[in-house]
Amino acid sequence: MAKRTAGERVIKDEEPRVYFNCSKCPAYCCSIYERVKVTKRDIARLAKHFGVSEEMARRRYTHDHDGERVLNRVKDAIFPETCAFLDQRTRGCTVYLARPGVCRGYPGRSRCAYYDVLQFERRQQDDENVVPVVTITFRPVHEEEHSDADSTETIEVWGEEDKTADAVKDPAPIFAAEDRAAERLPRGKRPRR
Repeated sequence: MAKRTAGERVIKDEEPRVYFNCSKCPAYCCSIYERVKVTKRDIARLAKHFGVSEEMARRRYTHDHDGERVLNRVKDAIFPETCAFLDQRTRGCTVYLARPGVCRGYPGRSRCAYYDVLQFERRQQDDENVVPVVTITFRPVHEEEHSDADSTETIEVWGEEDKTADAVKDPAPIFAAEDRAAERLPRGKRPRR
């Protein structure tokens, strides 16, 4: 049997293997969501952590967002905003032992989609410093049927439903703008396609 080194974690058979490493991630889960909902229990945990009353913790570390109690956010070095408890240098949680329940349960499976995207892009760009920008956005989705001479297919279309005959917009101008922006980057830093 191989000898373990100090600090090496042993994974037991009943524990699922994880395929992500939070210490190698820019903290997408703390940054791309506009809010992290907290419960009374989460606020109590923060209060105990900071040695303040629950009311003080509620006032200092959370605010109301459309009727929900959420953690405060601050400007971020990588993303527009992030959780106020994220250390922006190490990208680690400064209240890890007192973090909210939603953070404790994340990602809730053995893989993290954001970590997978990060690793994929770093391999594609052959650059360990690449940080893909990921944004969560909410848009209406509806189904449309598209037909040709051979078949009919139902597809999901994002955005407002357009009932006009020429509803399909040409994406070429969007890609042309992206290409012009990429051309301004140094040759080694341009995205590969």
